[in-house]
Amino acid sequence: MARHRTLFRMLAIQRVLVKYGLDDIIKETHLWRPLRFLFYLAPRGRDREAPVGERIRLALEELGPIFVKFGQAISTRRDLLPPDIADELAKLQDAVPPFPAKQAIAIIEGAYGEPVTSVFERFDEEPLAAASIAQVHTARLKAGTEVIVKVLRPGVEEQIDRDLAVLRTVAGLAARYWEHGKRLKPLEVVDEYEHTVLDELDLMREAANTAQLKRNFQGSEMLYVPEVYWDYCRPEVLVQERIYGTPISDIEALRAAGTNIQVLAENGVEIFFTQVFRHNFFHADMHPGNIFVIHTDPERPKYAAVDFGIVGTLSPEDQRYLAENFLAFFDRDYHRIAKLHIDSGWVPPGTRVDQLESAVRTVCDPIFSKPLAEISFAQVLMRLFRVAQRFDVEIQPQMILLHKTLFNIEGLGRQLYPQLDLWKTAHPVLRRWMDEQVGGRAMLRDVRANLPQVRDALRELPTILHHLGEQAAEGRIRFNLQSPELRAIREQLDTQRRQRYWLTAAATAIIAGTVVITFGSLPWLGWALLGGGGVAAWVARP
Repeated sequence: MARHRTLFRMLAIQRVLVKYGLDDIIKETHLWRPLRFLFYLAPRGRDREAPVGERIRLALEELGPIFVKFGQAISTRRDLLPPDIADELAKLQDAVPPFPAKQAIAIIEGAYGEPVTSVFERFDEEPLAAASIAQVHTARLKAGTEVIVKVLRPGVEEQIDRDLAVLRTVAGLAARYWEHGKRLKPLEVVDEYEHTVLDELDLMREAANTAQLKRNFQGSEMLYVPEVYWDYCRPEVLVQERIYGTPISDIEALRAAGTNIQVLAENGVEIFFTQVFRHNFFHADMHPGNIFVIHTDPERPKYAAVDFGIVGTLSPEDQRYLAENFLAFFDRDYHRIAKLHIDSGWVPPGTRVDQLESAVRTVCDPIFSKPLAEISFAQVLMRLFRVAQRFDVEIQPQMILLHKTLFNIEGLGRQLYPQLDLWKTAHPVLRRWMDEQVGGRAMLRDVRANLPQVRDALRELPTILHHLGEQAAEGRIRFNLQSPELRAIREQLDTQRRQRYWLTAAATAIIAGTVVITFGSLPWLGWALLGGGGVAAWVARP
């Protein structure tokens, strides 16, 4: 049954493409090409004379949430898209057609178990904004606080499940038949995306994300995060403080208010790197529809972010690896970049460092000392992709959210302040973080964090040594060595008495080696037997 639903969905996608005059995509991708003629009889929502950007936007809206999110992601990349298409796709950020207010009210009342009028002093039926997963209404609490009420779209779970099945089918075919399938890991990429998009369907999770980000930036002069009203939050309903600000995409209004655009752009870069490296918790859906500017003090503008359904984190290993790559890139240390890729296992172990270093240098060197406006990241990305193909660099699915966020940040920066020196702004933040991780302050922090364990171990040490001494004096120390090899030795000892001497010698050697290994794996015991050596040296032992 699931396979049939996937097949029908793939056919439905083609029907929508043909409906909006986008069937050239079918020809180019060879996606069920023989069947495309069956759809030419279907009514077209827009003829081919309508602007192509409008037809693409309408097709994505009709195809559903996952496709809308794709349109949102690329709408900020005006270096990749013609202006008319970028303008149309930008409407997907907060201008998706809303669903009826009656449905929203029914969902809210079902969540609370009481009428909307009993919960809110005022509930505005006209949506403030509508997106692919949910839509937002304004309201006032009984206490007089102005809030927004976010409500999941009805039936959105079924839509997403269906489209994920389509993506998984296509990814499976790619993994099996595509020459780059193993390296690009399409199935793992879909799994990572599935985890992310399903998290968006639980608004309690979004509320928790919002609260965490607010704690991280408490008292910040650069970013404001709205308050969450937990008593009114449910899995399908989120209530939080209403934000008043200018959309980041309204550059004319920001300039008219005298906003310091350069400071705003530089703060945006610092906020991003602070989230990724200092907090390891970053807003991963930073399209313009989710970012506002508070400019009551135009010289010190502050960002206000909303919609924290998608957040990202990195493992300590990925975080450290990424920071070292960034720093090596800023320092133009291409040998270090190549070495990091090989050490991480992202490229085959037999890869020559000098060849990878030369390839990265060829791509990256031309873009230094240039403002954002003069850098064609589209060309850089394409050239890096070719380098990745040549050296069999594997895609890292856990990095997808970060890549997506970087994509959005760069697109926003290009719109906001094209003269931004990205490298100059980001480098001090990264350098400071690395110093905190590996410098003397970091060592002191780690020692301080482990002091309770050190104290407990020292407290128990005299008792343990006394107990071991008593056992040794009474001859009660035994080593229990269990392995197939030793069992074989015991059998030979029973049947070959004449070789007792040599077998005993062998067993003694094994026991002696085990004693060394055992003492070596217990630092407190090795320290005691060697007569001290200093508590500091013991604590610092890895």
